[in-house]
Amino acid sequence: MPHGLDHIVHAVRDLDAAAEFYRRAGFTVGARNRHAWGTHNRIVQLKNCYIEILEVAEPEKIVPHGARSFSFGAYHRDFLAKREGFSMLILNSSNAALDAHAFEKSGIGNSRVFDFAREGTKPDGTPVKLAFSLAFAHDLASPNVRFAVCQHHFPENFWDPAFQTHANGARAIPGAIMVADNPTDHHIFLKAFTGVSDLHSSSIGVRARTENGDIEIMEPVSFRDQFGVSPAVDAEAMTLNGLRFAVTDIAQAETLHRQGGIASHRHVGRLVVLPDVACGATLIFETA
Repeated sequence: MPHGLDHIVHAVRDLDAAAEFYRRAGFTVGARNRHAWGTHNRIVQLKNCYIEILEVAEPEKIVPHGARSFSFGAYHRDFLAKREGFSMLILNSSNAALDAHAFEKSGIGNSRVFDFAREGTKPDGTPVKLAFSLAFAHDLASPNVRFAVCQHHFPENFWDPAFQTHANGARAIPGAIMVADNPTDHHIFLKAFTGVSDLHSSSIGVRARTENGDIEIMEPVSFRDQFGVSPAVDAEAMTLNGLRFAVTDIAQAETLHRQGGIASHRHVGRLVVLPDVACGATLIFETA
């Protein structure tokens, strides 16, 4: 069964400063959460997907990678030693154990399922239980982006319309965009990871269309032409560069950006916030 978007990890060196950037850009940002393995996060939730703004806050708690275990903390420590930006693309899952087996069978994963739980808080302050199971995947040619699927065990406690109302009018995330010199070199991985067998290929790149958002791999020149950003190319590897937001009114989002001191520019009918403003990421606002 094809997987759709679940969330994107935005790795940053200063969690509260990044949260303040998202707030000034017109988003509702959740409170700080703490993980036992040394990372802290804050959440920006939309109707179909969320952004996990993530900081390595307690590096002394990080455990190393194991033979069949992926260390979330170690990966992000190493990622942030080089750059800030989108570090992981995570799709949804109804059964992480089955997905882990499928990833291993297809040669894109060999890690055990990672289960964890934490306490969450409703908008009214009520504590709730949250629990997740993750199955990790990797494209060996792309060390600077990692992949996973996430099974929510108490989705009714996580997804909440009160967290999904944003002053900039953002309602959903229609897609995530990766960049690679040769997108077709990664189509086998993209099929295995998304479960979408019929990819759409064009002069721009390769796209997997799911019921919960698109996952695209673009050529660098196409990314520049579409969004006005020249992405850094990592040899033959993929990098996770852009996130699209569906908004009610681009002018409303632009006004909020101006009021919040966020530099954004119009390009091909979209509103774009550049990586040097958005902590290494490209944020793309477009009409729903």
